[in-house]
Amino acid sequence: MAAGLRATVLAPLVNLEARSAGIRAAITARNDLLATRGRAVADTLSLRAISDENTTLRQLLGLSARLQEGFVPAEVLPARGPEEFTLNVTAGSRVGVQPFLPVVTADGLVGMVETVDQASSTVITWAHPDFRVSAMSVDQDAFGIVQPHLAAGAERWLLEMRGVPFRAKLDTGTLIVSSGLGATYPRGIPVGTVIGELSTPEKWARTYLLKPAVLPENIGPVLVLLPGRGDRGVNGVWTSVAAADSAARAVAASGDSLARTAAFDELTARRAALDSLLADSLSRADTIGGGLTSRSAAAADSIRRDSLRREVTRRDSVRRDNDRRETGRRDAVRSRPPVRGR
Repeated sequence: MAAGLRATVLAPLVNLEARSAGIRAAITARNDLLATRGRAVADTLSLRAISDENTTLRQLLGLSARLQEGFVPAEVLPARGPEEFTLNVTAGSRVGVQPFLPVVTADGLVGMVETVDQASSTVITWAHPDFRVSAMSVDQDAFGIVQPHLAAGAERWLLEMRGVPFRAKLDTGTLIVSSGLGATYPRGIPVGTVIGELSTPEKWARTYLLKPAVLPENIGPVLVLLPGRGDRGVNGVWTSVAAADSAARAVAASGDSLARTAAFDELTARRAALDSLLADSLSRADTIGGGLTSRSAAAADSIRRDSLRREVTRRDSVRRDNDRRETGRRDAVRSRPPVRGR
């Protein structure tokens, strides 16, 4: 009887229950699959973040090994307050941090210490409106002052190099480093690379747009250079960046020299072809007849006579001017009163 009821009266209900169980199992399996994929993506992102952090720490260790001494490592704390262009770091007056000390990473310059507490400090970054650094190109051909590019949108995170002499032209990709002028930033810290030239009303100087050496998303652990390290300088610390820039410039210069050589060879070949064509035309003109030759000879004689006449006239005018000066000098000597003796 039960089997008969399930097969007749309860058949729709049994089919609905089976269909509901299948849908529930499919939903559960999909949720499990989504959860598994989410965990896999989270693990991948965490691994990538760990890998990036390891790379940053390795680069910072390399920088500290090149510096050897005279610096304090610090971590960046979460931002506090509405100020967007400042950082809080875990290094204060207990470890010798003072205001106006440079803050760097393995990529280059981050900013400057503004205020100091016992266990923390506030750092203004290169995007802060009060940021200024005296900078130069790696080959020391151009000097200027680097400051934030106060524009709207994404260009707000760029830099400007102002006051560059008009005779100094910088190519795109040129590395800009601190010049060491002043008492804050030692010489040789990468600041940015040239993107292009900005048009300004100043006609006696150039202004260039720079891409910062340290991007905002890459600011992690930093090093604060102590006063003794800044006084000794940081020459040779960022040599890899400078060497790469100089190598790129050497390659570009070699390419330019090859281009100039090829252009010179082409110009020499064209001149030779023109000379040969001119010689052929002159020989053909000589073989046509003597009429043209006699006329050209007469024209040459008239030109020589005219030049001789002009030379004689010039000599006569020069002689007359000399005679006038001599006569004026004699008259002046004669008109002087005689000198009486005592």
